[in-house]
Order: sequence, then structure tokens, then C-alpha cells
Amino acid sequence: MNIKFTHTQLVKSISARLGFSFCGISKAGFLEEEAPRLEEWLRRGYHGKMGYLENHFDKRLDPTKLVDGAKSVISLIYNYYPDKDLSSEALAKEEKLKIAKYAYGEDYHFVIKDKLKEFFQHITDEIGNVNGRVFVDSAPVMERTWAQKSGLGWIGKNSLLLNRSMGSFFFLAEIILDLELEYDGPVKDYCGTCTACMDACPTDAIAEPYVVDGSKCISYFTIELKEEIPTEVKGKFNNWVFGCDICQDVCPWNRFSQPHTEPRFQPHTDLEHITSSEWKEITEDVFKKLFKKSAVKRTGFNGLKRNIRFVEK
Repeated sequence: MNIKFTHTQLVKSISARLGFSFCGISKAGFLEEEAPRLEEWLRRGYHGKMGYLENHFDKRLDPTKLVDGAKSVISLIYNYYPDKDLSSEALAKEEKLKIAKYAYGEDYHFVIKDKLKEFFQHITDEIGNVNGRVFVDSAPVMERTWAQKSGLGWIGKNSLLLNRSMGSFFFLAEIILDLELEYDGPVKDYCGTCTACMDACPTDAIAEPYVVDGSKCISYFTIELKEEIPTEVKGKFNNWVFGCDICQDVCPWNRFSQPHTEPRFQPHTDLEHITSSEWKEITEDVFKKLFKKSAVKRTGFNGLKRNIRFVEK
């Protein structure tokens, strides 16, 4: 019996059972090609005020520094594409303020972390003593690189992972463990000559194909930046007040997106009907009610108010 094959089949079956759309596996090791790219990206200051991205440089590039004896990186895709795009519906009615689709429902960190813990528990129940850790956008892991290496898709010109059958409206998660498994290989890049994402970005954040200047991204300004938003980008936000989906909305591969089936990602009913004036007059109580468990809490009430003021005509 090929024990590696058996363990790999087990991992993939657990993934499907827990609702992950895709599961790919790659051999844990130092990301040699990624090191100079990351160094150059930081040197150019594309991380803006996100100083934490300069930390743990070695750990970012080597999973064996995160998990002793790491042998495999399991990469997972979890769909968040909503059955109703609140931003496009809003535009049909009026110039309503918009938040990124990933933040409509409960914070993905909690939803997916719960699933990953259950995933890892299944692995140890079936296989025995396995050392590992689970990650969902919460530690120095180059998640898109690992997802690409394991065949879940390719990194597009907007620097997001693209998957031929479901586009890019999904979360990535990883399990790094000291278990040897059978490894998947990468897929080819299907962006071709398309530059839709680059052409559509109102702040010119895509500095060159496959390289995003994070310090110019609307998501950076509305979430990561804690100070006042620079006046030179005034009028360029297209009414986005938390995150931005522009480069994904225009991507041709997202015509294959299908609605998720995760109840915890359903938006608060009031969020669907909130008007521009209600956004502008939002109180802390309403904020807490609407975004009680949402990723929007990352920017906080005052941060959201700042963003709303900034996009006001």
C-alpha cells in the first residue's frame, strides 16, 4: 500500500467534506524564486505603512521555520462569491456606498479557522501524531505562491490567484504539516494579453503586470491606513468605503463565479437596503449591529466614518 497516496486521498476527501472548493498540495521548502521579488517589492515601498510586512522575512519564505520538520503545504480555496452583488444593485438605483464582497458576512478569519481546526483534527484522528499549524491570512505565509505551486490557479496581473473554473472571489487557507504527501504541480498562466484589471484600477495601483503597489490600492487606504487619506486620491474611490472589488469585477475569469453556500457569509439584512444618507449618518450602535462579526470591524467605526467622509462629493 502506498501510504503517501492513502494520506493524500484522505486530505482531499476531508477538504471536499468541509466545503472547500479546491485542495492542492506542495512540498514545503524555501521559496527561492520569491525571495528577490519580495525584497524588491519592499524596497520600492509598495507595502506603504504596513510595516508588519517587513517582519519575519525568513518565515515568510520558509514554512519549515513555522512548523518544525514541515514536509507539506496544503493549500485550500473557500468560495465567498455572494448570490447578490450589493454594489452593482446599488449602482442601478443610486450612487450608494460600497464595501468589498468578502466583508458582507461574518469575518472569514473565524469561519475558515473553525473549518481548518476541524480539518486538522480529522487528520490526526485518522493518521495519528502529526505536527502542523493552520493559517488563514493570519501569519507570514505566502499564500498565493503556495496556492500557485499546488495547482490551485495562477497569480494574475492584479496579483490575486485566479482559478479557471471560479475566478478569484475566494479565500485562501493553508495547513503546514510534517507529513509527506503526494504533491500537485502548477498550472499555466491564462491571463494572456488581457489588461482589464490594470486599465480599470482608478488609482493606478497595478504598477506593472503582476506587481501591485499596495500603497496606492483603495483597499489599503480604506482598511490598512490609520491616518488621513491623502488628498491626491480624492474622487478616485468610486464610492468604495471598505475594500474594493474593481480589479476582480472586470476580470473575465470571474464570469465563472458561482454563489457560495456558506450561511455565515450571508450579509445582515439591513446591509442590503442601507441608503447613501444612512451610510453618511451611521451611528456607532448601527455600526455594531451591522458589522458585529464582520471584517469591517478592522477599520473600526471611526475609520469607516473617515472613509465615508472622504468619498462624499
